[in-house]
Amino acid sequence: MFVFRLDSGSGVPPYLQLVHQVRQAVLLGFLRPGDRLPLIREVVETLAINPNTVAKAYRQLEQEQLVTGRPGQGTFVNEAPSAGLSPAAYTALRRGLASWLRRAYEAGLDERAVTALFTTVHRETRDEAA
Repeated sequence: MFVFRLDSGSGVPPYLQLVHQVRQAVLLGFLRPGDRLPLIREVVETLAINPNTVAKAYRQLEQEQLVTGRPGQGTFVNEAPSAGLSPAAYTALRRGLASWLRRAYEAGLDERAVTALFTTVHRETRDEAA
């Protein structure tokens, strides 16, 4: 079962954290078409947040057509657009990124420096590809 987590220090509104987590889980294949998201009541109990916050996140996901709410049954993941990568390819990329992160931390970078470096290289690489 999919479990949400909130980072109160991130500065990102809780509903957006929920939306981002579902987007990422669908993209990476952790949530598959037909999977049910936790019921609003379950998320409220687990995270101790307002039900309207969860409902807002689920509405946004429905507007993006990532999920569909079925009255009395729950909210289910729709068919996701394919990113063209197999699960094995994602796993290999994830391992490579994890290895890079370990090296960066071992070199003495803190989280801010790692994020700044990654963001900079990501933008440069994206711009070169465009």
